[in-house]
Amino acid sequence: MKLTVVGCSGSFPSVDSACSSYLVEADGFRLLLDMGNGALGELQRHIGLYDLDAIFLSHLHADHCIDMCGYFVARYYRHDGGRCPAIPVYGPEGTEARLTTAYADTPTPSAMSEVFDFHTLKSGSFDIGPFSVRAERVAHPIEAYGIRLEHGGRTLAYSGDTGTCEPLYELAAGADLFLCEASFTYGKEDVPDLHLNGREAGELARRADVGRLLLTHIPPWTDAERNLADARAAFPGGRTELAAAGRSYTV
Repeated sequence: MKLTVVGCSGSFPSVDSACSSYLVEADGFRLLLDMGNGALGELQRHIGLYDLDAIFLSHLHADHCIDMCGYFVARYYRHDGGRCPAIPVYGPEGTEARLTTAYADTPTPSAMSEVFDFHTLKSGSFDIGPFSVRAERVAHPIEAYGIRLEHGGRTLAYSGDTGTCEPLYELAAGADLFLCEASFTYGKEDVPDLHLNGREAGELARRADVGRLLLTHIPPWTDAERNLADARAAFPGGRTELAAAGRSYTV
């Protein structure tokens, strides 16, 4: 699998990165994990606008899904050959209604579903293209899911937004690469069931025995280098890095 970080900023875009969005490719299939603020423009640096095969939305906070409104425009009003066929979109209950409301004035109440084939996420296992998928609900104020992708004997896990919880450990267990949020600063913020800090991400990576930890969703007002140091201290000997917009990683 190839992972490309389209955007990795948390809460709102930074000067260096769009919000959460990650492109995963295998066997010619292109799956996008989240499409937050600014992600649609950055995505076009890596693939064509109409080259996606499926989209997974971990939850419906704007920094993970709001650029789907712009993508609706691109697919619905396509100028070089007519409207695009519906692409599978996996999201929590109410995804279509949330995006329709955010857009505010779709041509018809069902216009979103003309270009997006919505699938309601529940905890469990299923396939998306060549990927064997496991999704689990994680600890966040709204319905949110982490995801585990397996392909060709390799495993990628993505936390989405979450506090510490057992389902997240289950998703990460033995993963070759664990893309994990680290929004908070250890010793500064302590809000249960909302976000992880760098230390918690490192502790989870150590417990899950992951091959590589990639910290993401760090807001512009959070010291990323401190979170990296905290994660490395908690995951000694592990390979721990900060996600960087535009970088690609082989899983």
